[in-house]
Amino acid sequence: MATVTSSATPSAAKPLITFAQLQEHTSKDNLWILLHRKVYDVTKFVDEHPGGDEVMLAEKGRDASEAFEDVGHSDEARSLLDAMLVGDFDTNGPLKVKSIPAATSIGVERPQQGSILPYLIPLAFIIAYTAYRMSA
Repeated sequence: MATVTSSATPSAAKPLITFAQLQEHTSKDNLWILLHRKVYDVTKFVDEHPGGDEVMLAEKGRDASEAFEDVGHSDEARSLLDAMLVGDFDTNGPLKVKSIPAATSIGVERPQQGSILPYLIPLAFIIAYTAYRMSA
């Protein structure tokens, strides 16, 4: 019998990880993290994490998506996750995950730039006042 393998495994082909399974992997020596409805085995990366192992351990057994996005991880950090993917998270379990969009270099919503007008008005006033005082 021939076995068919594919180098590109779609997300749908990954196993569905339950909350109970996630809870079994909460130690530094065996750590899974839930990010954006996907579960990653970060055990080998814990000691290399620039923020330290305690940062990752603080997010064990729960949805770490918000904490991950709040830090503003680089595209390089995000690319490391692909190799650590265990599977998709079962969203029908007791742990409710938040819908937090992943910020990527392509889909990042940049904060809107404000107008420079609020800075120009006081600056113009200061220049006008200074010119008035110097001419008097």
